[in-house]
Amino acid sequence: MIKSFKKAARPTALLALAVTTTLTFSSGAWAKETSAAAPSYRTVVEVKDFGAQITKIIVDLGKSIPKNTVTKDTFTVHVERSDRRLDDPLIAEGDRKVTQAYVADQNGNPAKEAGRYVVLEMEIGPEIKLSPAMNYVEVGAWNDNKYTVTQQKDITTKSGVISGLVINNSAGEIRELVDEFNTGKATYQGVTLTYADYAPANDKKKNPLVIWLHGMGEGGTDPTIAIAGNKAVNFASKDIQSYFGGAYVLAPQTPTYWMDGFKDFGDGTSKYEKALMSLIRDYVAKNKDIDPKRIYIGGDSNGGYMTMLMIRDYKDYFAAAFVACEALKDSLITDKQIKAMKDLPIWFVAAKTDTVVPPIDYTVSTYSRLVNAGAEDVHMSLFNNVSDTSGLYKKSDGTPHEYDGHWSWIYVYNNDVSKVINGKNTTLMEWLASRTKK
Repeated sequence: MIKSFKKAARPTALLALAVTTTLTFSSGAWAKETSAAAPSYRTVVEVKDFGAQITKIIVDLGKSIPKNTVTKDTFTVHVERSDRRLDDPLIAEGDRKVTQAYVADQNGNPAKEAGRYVVLEMEIGPEIKLSPAMNYVEVGAWNDNKYTVTQQKDITTKSGVISGLVINNSAGEIRELVDEFNTGKATYQGVTLTYADYAPANDKKKNPLVIWLHGMGEGGTDPTIAIAGNKAVNFASKDIQSYFGGAYVLAPQTPTYWMDGFKDFGDGTSKYEKALMSLIRDYVAKNKDIDPKRIYIGGDSNGGYMTMLMIRDYKDYFAAAFVACEALKDSLITDKQIKAMKDLPIWFVAAKTDTVVPPIDYTVSTYSRLVNAGAEDVHMSLFNNVSDTSGLYKKSDGTPHEYDGHWSWIYVYNNDVSKVINGKNTTLMEWLASRTKK
């Protein structure tokens, strides 16, 4: 039975810290006006290729100020990152580099003339230790982040000068895209799976369903980790959604690992397989406008392993599959199973530098066997390595930043996977959206 929870990240607004805010004003009227609601801040999380990052902070001053009265030097931002699971919870502490500052509305949009909010955008990057919103200790969890915003330069308004603000009162957190998902749980024969899901706008037509199975570090009982630990949340972005004309997204989460088999870890079975299929069937039954001919399943690493089991055992249920750095050893797939899977459209993604699941033992071998068995709509994108494609992050020699070779899922989330099919360069999402079960 499926049970839905409320919006995934909304409870963060209830975690406001009850701490002291120090204020100094040269205008008594301004001080009186703000005494009922002391200045506070909200953090903003965006999920990047290298994980969930706190990219900006929205400061509520409590009173409108002209748009040109702040610069990136007006405030400093100090953060303490901690993980309560650790014996020594403090992970990192220091000053964040403010890269841009502007007056804004309550949603963080630049103000046209004036506003009571100030947005402080901050530096992020694959090697920066102060910006992550999550920490990994075998599995990921949201950090506790304590910020202190200290005013360094006066702000001059018509009603007086604002100076000396020290703001450390949190009014919650905005998690971009993550907040668009709902969460829930489902139990089948004593096995409970949590999940995050996204529903497109009601357009009075059938919509496809994209199922994504998380990697090894995103298990647990908080399904927002399953979509934000890596960039799976991007399946709900306007860009990806545009290929499907609006698609449901379902991201189930296992309390441990998809690869937990009945006899051994990664033995070609999973104790979660039947519960997962039950969840999927119930979810489709609950959402009547899901097109049963356009149900797609994918996953990375540990989730790629589970994807392979699902298309092996329920191949007739799905319209197509897409897997990154999948972790089902080719030696565990029989010739009979290869023959049964060859007619299902599948797109494999991996990188040659992957040492966790070396492609020759997994992706490459399985792909070759499918092709040799006569598969006509099975594809493989084997990258030399996993590098930044945004142009924002580079090594000291000016070449793109290189990620761990196992992280080929980055190319999937960004739709940076393509090949020429029938004479036309086709991206992975474009291909996926066009697959329909016969």
